[in-house]
Amino acid sequence: MMGLSQTLLFYVLLCVQLGASQHYLRLRPSPSDHLPVPDLREDPDPEYDPREQDLVERTLRKKLGSNFDPSFMSISAPVAGNHSAADNQVKPPGPMPNEIKKLDLTETPWGKRVKVGKKARRKFLQWLWTYTHCPVVYTWKNLGVRFWPRYIKEGNCSSERSCSFPEGMFCKPVKSINKVLLRWYCQGFLRQKYCTWIQVQYPIISECKCSC
Repeated sequence: MMGLSQTLLFYVLLCVQLGASQHYLRLRPSPSDHLPVPDLREDPDPEYDPREQDLVERTLRKKLGSNFDPSFMSISAPVAGNHSAADNQVKPPGPMPNEIKKLDLTETPWGKRVKVGKKARRKFLQWLWTYTHCPVVYTWKNLGVRFWPRYIKEGNCSSERSCSFPEGMFCKPVKSINKVLLRWYCQGFLRQKYCTWIQVQYPIISECKCSC
């Protein structure tokens, strides 16, 4: 009877310990409509960090394989202020959207029609396109030593001002892409734990749109 009680007590303590560990040891960001991904809550114990022999670049590059994307990933800290080509452009890229190009500027709210010159129309549509355009602004983020590569370029939608005319709408993410990284993952606890690198998908905003 005493042996059974000790076994039961050990099982309860094990479940409590594993439950507490799982609160921290999340493999990757949970699926969410909210991007960019919020910071993961990590166990601060350095025992769960990879050691120097676990950070050999040649080995990790081989493990990540063709998923290594230097345009979105960096092993060392990137130069401050290094953003992507989509940053705050004066003229949006690509052709003007049809919903702007086909706007009827001759009809007024009070039912009368006015004459608009080609040059004035072109300038107004260009201004409207630039005003309502929502570029993806990329910034580098340090994910910490438990990710490899530890630096990733994240996309953000600007929310400094309304993107609609009249005001009321804002730039919001409409598309995302997944980049594969390596995540240092530990199972168990104390001296019984086992740690290794595993591949995980990290979502990044790839397109923003002016919407409600």
